[in-house]
Amino acid sequence: MIWADCLEVLRHEMADNLFTLWIRPLNAEEQGSILSLYTPNAYFVKYITEHYIERIRALAYEYSKGAITDVQVKFDPRHGSINANKIKPASVQNNNKDATSNITHDLNLNNVDAYSQSSFNIPPEQVRRTLNKGYVFQEFVEGPTNKMAFETCKTVVDQLGDSKHNPLFLYGATGLGKTHLMQAVGHAVLDRNPSARVMYMTSEQFVSGFVTALQQQRIDKFKKDCRTLDLLLVDDIQFLAGKAASLEEFFNTFNELLTESKQIILTSDRYPKEITEMDARLVSRFSWGLSIAVEPPELENRVDILLRKAKLSDYELPRNCALFIAQQVQANVRELEGALNKVIATARFKGVEISVEIIKEALKDQISIRARQISVDNIQKVVVEYYRIPLRELTGTKRTRVYVRPRQMAMGLSRELTGDSFPEIGQAFGGRDHTTVMHACDKVQELCQTDPAFAADYKNLLRMLQG
Repeated sequence: MIWADCLEVLRHEMADNLFTLWIRPLNAEEQGSILSLYTPNAYFVKYITEHYIERIRALAYEYSKGAITDVQVKFDPRHGSINANKIKPASVQNNNKDATSNITHDLNLNNVDAYSQSSFNIPPEQVRRTLNKGYVFQEFVEGPTNKMAFETCKTVVDQLGDSKHNPLFLYGATGLGKTHLMQAVGHAVLDRNPSARVMYMTSEQFVSGFVTALQQQRIDKFKKDCRTLDLLLVDDIQFLAGKAASLEEFFNTFNELLTESKQIILTSDRYPKEITEMDARLVSRFSWGLSIAVEPPELENRVDILLRKAKLSDYELPRNCALFIAQQVQANVRELEGALNKVIATARFKGVEISVEIIKEALKDQISIRARQISVDNIQKVVVEYYRIPLRELTGTKRTRVYVRPRQMAMGLSRELTGDSFPEIGQAFGGRDHTTVMHACDKVQELCQTDPAFAADYKNLLRMLQG
């Protein structure tokens, strides 16, 4: 079965605990060109879709020789869902009754058994197994949008627990490298001190570990394990919101570690104060150290990422092909890697080298959707509305600054957001020469680095155009 082949690859690519936690519980069924994966609870659907779906799709396509064109993740209520009534407060010591009163709420739909291989109780010599071996500083592609986060994480290794960056809070959309940077700190700390107590987990693993400890009457050991660390790494902290008992325990753990000057690194999809559904005391503490945004990579950074990933896959990717992929996929690094995997699988299946034609075939659905969403015409309309100038002046010949800057901005955005060539963009701007467009794009990059107001306008327009 195709899924068995995919499992074999994923088993070798992923850390053992992550494979056991997220991938092994899945049941698979082939239905024509669709591979359906059934999960034990609803949260699995969200997590698998956000973190692993692109890689699974690429593998399914490759091992089915193109027969499987889509992978769908679905919640099957018959597949190992937990009955929260089985967790009886009577089985827990009396001094834990207040916590158990909130357990059913904390569990939500999570399957406690699936978390038996959690990050807790791991001997120091095995702690690296909780970290992705590829998530090290050497494999992180630095660029303007992540440079501050990258440099700060390296500083944290040298100044572990320093109040200037403790806690360190990395925030931004999914797939931008927050987990990579967080785990890179863990690897670097362990390189320097193999006996350092380091723990990495998702917020859901914290909840499940807490619940399991209550069930097994081992809450004191759970607290000791969490509160005697040198470095605590928690992913997707926003998912603790609404889980009262677990939040209280995390609050106490957080305070204990900070009091002892132990380093904490957290990630979230939002700035701390935007997590409005979480306990205000904890949100306030998240802001005590340093909060840094990790933003989507720029075009050249995306090209560099693709070239690095292709090299790791031992596959030759011409730079013009990397540029073409980077122009089509802009949301995040994970989607970028997924697109590359799909291109490589298509090229291998056909037994040919990667070319723009192969990329267009492999990514035809993404290219089609993108073509409908963003065009030079649409960019021009948004830019003239933003700057409140006539469209005729954006494409006209006047050289006054009030028109030149928006014109350059629109050309730079067109290069960033469409697959159009310099001559094609020039044609849309009153028949300008391709060298004029190249100069405009270079000027936009320069101004984004040197002019804060221009950089702010650029980011605002990107958000408007990308929805």
